[in-house]
Amino acid sequence: MTKLWMCTALVLTFVSLGQAQTAAATPPMGWNSWNHFACKVTAADIRAAADAIASNGMKQAGYTYVNIDDCWQGKRDAQGNIRANQRFGDMKALADYVHSKGLKIGIYSSPGPKTCAGYEGSYRHEEQDAKQYAAWGVDYLKYDWCHTSTQEAKASYANIRAALDAAGRPIVLSICEWGTAKPWLWGQEVGGNLWRTTGDINDRWGGKQKWPDGSCCSNGVLGILDQQVGLQSYAGPGHWNDPDMLEVGNGGMTDVEYRTHFSLWALLAAPLIAGNDLRNMRPQIHDILTNKEVIAVDQDALGREGERVAKNGELEVWAKQLKDGSRAVILLNRGESEQEITANWEDLGYPATLSGAVRDLWDHKDLGKKTGKFSARVAPHGVVMVTVKP
Repeated sequence: MTKLWMCTALVLTFVSLGQAQTAAATPPMGWNSWNHFACKVTAADIRAAADAIASNGMKQAGYTYVNIDDCWQGKRDAQGNIRANQRFGDMKALADYVHSKGLKIGIYSSPGPKTCAGYEGSYRHEEQDAKQYAAWGVDYLKYDWCHTSTQEAKASYANIRAALDAAGRPIVLSICEWGTAKPWLWGQEVGGNLWRTTGDINDRWGGKQKWPDGSCCSNGVLGILDQQVGLQSYAGPGHWNDPDMLEVGNGGMTDVEYRTHFSLWALLAAPLIAGNDLRNMRPQIHDILTNKEVIAVDQDALGREGERVAKNGELEVWAKQLKDGSRAVILLNRGESEQEITANWEDLGYPATLSGAVRDLWDHKDLGKKTGKFSARVAPHGVVMVTVKP
């Protein structure tokens, strides 16, 4: 390899990584079809989701992507080009419709020959599929690690990133590898914008739980939360740890638990990808998903992921540094009875003598200046979420 070619290759690599990270400078926000519709999803459902986001305040709150998950694919044509099935039809027209609402559209595939639901994957068709997505106007690709027993994860995701870049359209790459091969160690290197850190989320409060067939595991909110501990250094602008999509509003938890779920994901600088039926959303769920003060914590330009800074049994304190030097703080009660929880300034990285202005992000009110610590009563399975500003 000549020195000129080596330099050119390095420049192209840096340009590719720069473009990829610019595409997700803050954690992506949007909606995905899987948690509510699964394989029953249709083009009409995608259009309805775009209509809802554009009209119900979610777009103004920052939700941008309307993402189609598994089960959209039909058969390949004689040239090997992927086609949509009869429930979707003209994908370019669908993408144009979503774009006409001022939103972006996402799509789904797998590095394997089949997707998780048994539809056409991208194995040995990566360049063809990337070109097709670009021609349709796709803005986001979730790439799910199914039917891949003979493949190496890092190489497979590097391969699709190169194909997406060659297709000439900026496309966010969501690495859905479930954390098995520790994608936080290499996801940024291969041009991923976000990478799943766990298996699939389940619409419930608790920890890990085996599926009915005995295989492992479905994850409730707490199970996924615990798996984020220690990963915060791998996240930052353009490359995010992904604890999976939001279950807010799908019916398996209480509104208190959904508020906790949303608060924690925001503090974790997680992608905020809703997954409920936006056409039939209760006002309480709408208010959770569109709380702009909580969303601002998730979207803070510093790009720090929050972390657990104190734990006393079922009582925990989580904190995140914000760009203006303040801290977002969550008092989390994992237990079954109301408890008082205290956040000490020293655990937040502040001196004990600091006087900090405290604001409640759910009650939307200032709580005055506090010195050394902040305490509050917290409902079971609930949170108190505040900012502390010196």
